[in-house]
Amino acid sequence: MAGIKLTKNELKSQKDALKRFERYLPTLVLKKQQLQMVIRQVEQKERERQQARDEAYGILSEWIAVFGEDVSIENIVSVLSIDLDEGNIAGVDIPVFRSIDIEVASYDLFITPLWVDRAVEKIKEIAALDAEIEVLRKQRKLLAVELRTTTQRVNLFEKVKIPEAKENIRKIRIHLGDQQTAAVVRGKMAKNKIVKGTAA
Repeated sequence: MAGIKLTKNELKSQKDALKRFERYLPTLVLKKQQLQMVIRQVEQKERERQQARDEAYGILSEWIAVFGEDVSIENIVSVLSIDLDEGNIAGVDIPVFRSIDIEVASYDLFITPLWVDRAVEKIKEIAALDAEIEVLRKQRKLLAVELRTTTQRVNLFEKVKIPEAKENIRKIRIHLGDQQTAAVVRGKMAKNKIVKGTAA
């Protein structure tokens, strides 16, 4: 009972609050479902990119193992920048991978083995996939934080705020009903006294 006044004004206030909670809850539930769906999509995309990266790395490793020549291909390719865009999913600002700017150092085509050209292309592919995977991980983490917050809000509304408002409304109605009944009884008693007084 503590914290609420047992008045008609408080009853109206609690009813208004209940309406707000019940109106806002479906929006939160929808946002939660949307976030869950998007997180699954991001995880799927991340798995696909990881698989493509593993395959490309496997091919590159095979070339290095087969040809085994002493060529330091890691120093040939370097990442200059990663171009990101900004997206918004269910109110969450997320980074979106656009492209990667890679610099290929010049190397002597006459003394460098032929397979290095193809290896450089694979390294560029792997670097782009690495950058995209990292951005997808950031997306997933940001979306997971928002999902956790939204889930907490849904639970707060479903398990605390709505039941609390309903219980407060019930208590106030009982109290106001009791007061009304008491007023009617007092009125009848007063009327009986008046009637008895005039009869005497």
